[in-house]
Amino acid sequence: MTPREITEKNEHLILNPYAAFSDESEGRDVYEEPCTLRTIYQRDRDRILHSKAFRRLKHKTQVFLSPYGDHYRTRLTHTLEVSQIARTVSRALRVNEDLTEAIALAHDIGHTPFGHAGERALTRALGRPFRHNEQSVRVVERLEKDGEGLNLSKEVRDGILCHRSSYRAKTVEGNILRISDKIGYINHDIDDGIRAGILTEDELPKDLTDILGHNTRDRIDRLIQDFIKYSEGLDLMADKTAVGLSPEFEEALYALRKYMFENVYTNPKAKAEEAKAEKIVEILYEYYLNHIEELAPEYLKMIEKGEDRETVCCDYIAGMTDNYAVHRFKEIYIPHSWNVI
Repeated sequence: MTPREITEKNEHLILNPYAAFSDESEGRDVYEEPCTLRTIYQRDRDRILHSKAFRRLKHKTQVFLSPYGDHYRTRLTHTLEVSQIARTVSRALRVNEDLTEAIALAHDIGHTPFGHAGERALTRALGRPFRHNEQSVRVVERLEKDGEGLNLSKEVRDGILCHRSSYRAKTVEGNILRISDKIGYINHDIDDGIRAGILTEDELPKDLTDILGHNTRDRIDRLIQDFIKYSEGLDLMADKTAVGLSPEFEEALYALRKYMFENVYTNPKAKAEEAKAEKIVEILYEYYLNHIEELAPEYLKMIEKGEDRETVCCDYIAGMTDNYAVHRFKEIYIPHSWNVI
């Protein structure tokens, strides 16, 4: 037996019956010979980890635009922290940790520069909603590897698409990621908000912190513990979407999320530069739409193959890091002699 086959056999001995078994995957859109060493989900994880879009996450905004300090989250650190939470839950529930990790590493890979400010700008520019979960799927299916895509398994792509609240994944692993993402970003954004001086721990609603915990570490620990304990009591074989938090903890977490929207996500100090960032994205979109020949060669090939110009321009802008978007804006619109002032 190959190492892959041994791993696949061990999954059936170790994992719960409602787990996504590697040798029962629905496969890829384009057939490939199986790897002798890695399962299909391990191979997907590695492809994501080595992709250009994944590397760009280190220079994309999470909540704060270009904060002063090295310890604020970026999209990359958020992604790694969410992966850790989701893998912990998956391991405890004895489901496929490799699938969970692959979904986690790619779930935000389609985010724009400047966080949700970039999303809003592209929504206005396109005249239709720009949704980062849909763009993440488009990145792995269509944009990576010079338009070839990564040819990921259907389970990974489904989990990427369904990590938003209004969606439900087909696998337990995909639904674990959806909830782990919320546990991660709400608590880590609190941590960054405290670091930025926007709020203090004592200002958080006491009725919520009495349930969830009185610091970031305790809140994440309690939420993970509740997540595992509550999910263990469910019939996940009958309903793979049921995995989640107990009603008490879910209600408290969503109430804390609402508090964050009211006090951090819309706070003038945190969002002071967002109007400028949105304008940069809109101006760049209009520029490339009118100077289509200046797109990178792989994007021009997509137009030649029949993709519409608006979508391809959106792809190009969405793929930019914060730094590159600012650099291109300056290069196009600011006289070179002024750039050195």
